[in-house]
Amino acid sequence: MKKPSVLVVEDDTDIQQLVSYNLIKAGFNVTCADSGEEALQRLSQESFDAMVLDLMLPGKDGNEICRIVRTQKVTQSLPIIMLTAKSEEDDIIAGLKCGADDYITKPFSPRVLIARIEAALRRNPEQIEDAANIRGVINRHGMAIHSGRHEVRVNGEEVHLTASEFTILKFLAGRPGWVSSRQEILEQIRGNDYSITQRAVDVQIFGLRKKLGPSGGCIETIRGFGYRIRE
Repeated sequence: MKKPSVLVVEDDTDIQQLVSYNLIKAGFNVTCADSGEEALQRLSQESFDAMVLDLMLPGKDGNEICRIVRTQKVTQSLPIIMLTAKSEEDDIIAGLKCGADDYITKPFSPRVLIARIEAALRRNPEQIEDAANIRGVINRHGMAIHSGRHEVRVNGEEVHLTASEFTILKFLAGRPGWVSSRQEILEQIRGNDYSITQRAVDVQIFGLRKKLGPSGGCIETIRGFGYRIRE
């Protein structure tokens, strides 16, 4: 099983090393950033399961970074634990309003920090699904979608899909509850320079539903826009 990956954003070297040491010892993969700007760069390049975020940082502070992370589709569900010396009630409320999942004040217990991170991961089903996606298997509504094997099984029985159908199913299943436009789906199949009409997506979806049988009912049409897979 893949180790959870945590981004530690802390400009104090001693605290950064203390947090990193304890997280690694507890079985996490750890990446460090010394500033908010570096953290945003890391998030744009790598996938993380959680972030430990200092409030007082050079440049953009922790609250600003938290707000930015929450506005970006790729990171908006990332568990964020603020770790800061600012312990006033107003500071805590401000941090939580910016989108933090938890708020721990310094000095802190490394064991408590680890327990809070683990609790945040348990509360975040999308992160669990993301980890499953990385391992190459997505499970939805009786379907097991194996990316590496390019294989789909419905209630244990293999279903043979075209390359386009498989790509569409994997794309939608990786974002349960999210609505994807026909254009977004089309770009997944052929890239954004593909000239075919968006209505071709409807034909692909029709065929996909038919092949998936009862499980195909989880693919919902959003009239005038596109499709989604039910959560």
